[in-house]
Amino acid sequence: MRLDQYTIGTYTPGAPLWKQVLWYYIGSPLVKCHWLPMSDIKVWVLRLFGAQIGLKVRIKPGVRVKFPWRLTIGNYVWIGEDCWIDNLAHVTIESHVCLSQNTYLCTGNHDWNDTAFKLSIAPIHIQETSWVAAKSIVGPGVTIGKGAVLTLGSVAVQSLEPMTIYSGNPARPIKKRKIREVSLQRMSS
Repeated sequence: MRLDQYTIGTYTPGAPLWKQVLWYYIGSPLVKCHWLPMSDIKVWVLRLFGAQIGLKVRIKPGVRVKFPWRLTIGNYVWIGEDCWIDNLAHVTIESHVCLSQNTYLCTGNHDWNDTAFKLSIAPIHIQETSWVAAKSIVGPGVTIGKGAVLTLGSVAVQSLEPMTIYSGNPARPIKKRKIREVSLQRMSS
């Protein structure tokens, strides 16, 4: 490859330079910081910079977001310690999704067959009630189907079917997910 020939082509960060600078020096450090553990403040900062975020979202310390204006999060989402949402393209996280600690959502890659190492981006969509377990990686263009699970340290380079548990690198289906409903009567006893 010839990195001296690399250009970003038609790609843009999607926000004016002043907004990018404010995010880089003020917004991102506030969201990432460990001394500010309150999720409500982190959610407020992300919304201030253009993220669309639902109700009761939990954001743990160390979370990194490349561009909040390219982020949509539903209700009751948990984002664990040191998650990295590297969203050159849009990332959608639907309601009741758990991203465990150290997960990495990567929307960009390079064409290793192109001499100029061309940038290639694609969105990520994580559907409701899915779980991306600790230290897992989700690649560009992947959709994680409703209720799917990506197990500890796994790598999703292709979309995952709904209600299926995936494991490995690359992630492969290992079994169907069965959710047990907890009855209200059982909870009250």
